[in-house]
Amino acid sequence: EVIAEIEPRESEQVCMLYAHIDKQPPMGAWRKGLGPCDPVVQDGKLYGRGAVDDGYGFFSAITSIKAIQEQGLSCPRVVMLFEGCEESGSRDLPHYMDKLSRRIGTPDLIVCLDAGCGNYEQLWMTTSLRGNAVVTTNVQMMTDGAHSGFSSGIVPSSFRITRQLLSRLEDEVTGLVKPDKFYVEIPKSRLEQTAAAADILGDTVVNQFPFVEGSHPVARDAPISEHLLAKSWRPALSVTGADGLPETAIAGNVMLPFTKLKLSMRLPPTLDAAQASRDMEEILTRDPPQGAHITVTPMSAGNGWHAPLEAEWLNEAVHKASLTFYGKPCAHIGEGGSIPFMGMLLDMFPSAQFLVTGAAGPGNCMHAPNENLHIDYSARLTMCVSQVVATLATTAVGEEPPADTAARPTKRSFIDAFNQSGGNSKYFVGCDCGMSGCVIFDQGLESNRSVCPPCPPAI
Repeated sequence: EVIAEIEPRESEQVCMLYAHIDKQPPMGAWRKGLGPCDPVVQDGKLYGRGAVDDGYGFFSAITSIKAIQEQGLSCPRVVMLFEGCEESGSRDLPHYMDKLSRRIGTPDLIVCLDAGCGNYEQLWMTTSLRGNAVVTTNVQMMTDGAHSGFSSGIVPSSFRITRQLLSRLEDEVTGLVKPDKFYVEIPKSRLEQTAAAADILGDTVVNQFPFVEGSHPVARDAPISEHLLAKSWRPALSVTGADGLPETAIAGNVMLPFTKLKLSMRLPPTLDAAQASRDMEEILTRDPPQGAHITVTPMSAGNGWHAPLEAEWLNEAVHKASLTFYGKPCAHIGEGGSIPFMGMLLDMFPSAQFLVTGAAGPGNCMHAPNENLHIDYSARLTMCVSQVVATLATTAVGEEPPADTAARPTKRSFIDAFNQSGGNSKYFVGCDCGMSGCVIFDQGLESNRSVCPPCPPAI
């Protein structure tokens, strides 16, 4: 993690700017002339691994504040936080946030530059992020493989049993998640904003994906607003990995003894991810078909995030900034991905306002080959952030949180917030001496750690 402070100029307000500096591994083959580690500019886009997620964020945050300083404008106290573990679930961040809590203070505005945009024509505010529960499920029918000519018809297929189990979670015809417990009521304000976003975006919501000829969305004839809600406020199941299946080129006539899948369940923003993980385990393991040995192992669970209602000053500021630098008003959208840190921040700072935005728009190929950053859009986005932060500096921010977050209890620490949002406490961070490779300890069990000679026994 990297943290930086900028002293205020004629302001008593505090702003936190967040981005992350880690990246996904380079995955798959890139288009000819492009590569994950060779930056290339083509057609107004910068290609390279992590360009939009979230490599630009570091430079955007610094430039936005530099623009305020260069113009001699009032500037709030700014805390910049650049995370190095976002793509791994922010597993060590709570420890450092607790250690730096006095230095951070209490932000009035939190700006996150790790989200997306519906198009490249205006500023977009992300109003929600889905949660995620990831488990592996292993179905075993035999201790060893057996020749399919002798065993098929007698021994149940572990793959077939696995298909049965998946059908408990997902309708294989409609693609919809079956159990009602994975759904929540969608707030009226978000339904209205989604309808407005659908009017702006139209068919690009669907056409941005590289469907093969003749294929179509899950809900083929649904209105655009339903597609947006499906990827932001409704659950969805994905199979993201498999074990026990040999490559087709070397597969023989063998009945496999087991089938193991990795399942990712995207969850509505306000659903308890830890409970959802437990529900998945219960649904998959009850009444094992044909005596199968079923093992479900929770891998990770993280709550989603639902933004507080925008304060009047912020609502006016984002619209003014979008009109100034894009010529169109700001729009609102719920995103389908997750940013674990946002839930922690909302728990810790219930009075703060949030501007969660980003440059990940149509065709950006985030987390995939040919990832790219729309250069002009990200430059204008940086100017928008600069103007909003400058507006904060001269705004009298109220002390009370918005009505929808007033009752939310403040957690005792970031580690508590992390654990209560579905995080796993058994993650590790480095020793305070700062030496590479020195003692690592469990942030959830600090009293049990060993201590290297240069370090005091307490943190």
